[in-house]
Amino acid sequence: MAQRLIAERVSQRSSGRAAGRAFLGVSSLLFAASAALTVAWSRTAPGMHGMAMSGGAPMLWMPMAGQTWPGLAASFDAMWCAMMVAMMLPSLAPMLWRYRQALGIAGTRHPGGLSALAGLAYFLVWGALGLVAFSLGALFTTAQMRVPALAQLAPAATGLVLLAAGALQFSAWKARHLACCRPAGHRTHGSAPMPRARDAVRHGLRLGWHCSLCCAGLTACLLAVGIMDLRAMAIVGLAITAERLLPGGTRVAHVVGAVTICAGVLLIARAAGLV
Repeated sequence: MAQRLIAERVSQRSSGRAAGRAFLGVSSLLFAASAALTVAWSRTAPGMHGMAMSGGAPMLWMPMAGQTWPGLAASFDAMWCAMMVAMMLPSLAPMLWRYRQALGIAGTRHPGGLSALAGLAYFLVWGALGLVAFSLGALFTTAQMRVPALAQLAPAATGLVLLAAGALQFSAWKARHLACCRPAGHRTHGSAPMPRARDAVRHGLRLGWHCSLCCAGLTACLLAVGIMDLRAMAIVGLAITAERLLPGGTRVAHVVGAVTICAGVLLIARAAGLV
């Protein structure tokens, strides 16, 4: 009996290590593919700027000759989803792994498939938000085309967005949603016996909702500064990952907020001709 228990434990550990390697491999490939797609899109569309700083009619927000609005929206959303996978996967992967472990402990069949389903539901939330972002960008660009004077206010407007986003980093609202997005405080909602595909989808949607609210300020910064700016993407992605995975996430969020506020003040000072 003792030998059988030992053999079962050894088998479980070996199985767990194999599952961990597979999970890491798939996550790494998905991250590399999404990052490569994002870089390719940014290089083939040098005219794609952010909402506030567009001096004319950026290709990102206005249809080209022969292109329809639905087609442009679908193209934008595909690019947005690839970018969000690259930016969010480093901080999402640890939570999906915890979810998969909880499913395995509960004796659930196909825990890997349910974890993948939860991840897909998570990014469906971001895909829906991408359509919202596209609509706002198209409205802002149309307004700038009709009222050219608005373009002169763009740098100051971008600075104000950064100021607001930086202040949001210090709020209790941010801290509450950040706690839901950190692996240490993450609740799997999937430890019940025999969770179903519907439960995995709900778990992913819930996680995506908290994540989108937690990242609202930093996402606004990315849209304002330049959605296809690789440096802005990298900085925002690193900030999101750091505040979720490093110890003392709230303190990290405060540091990010202070830096963002300083950047906003600098932009406003430049727009006013003070520096």
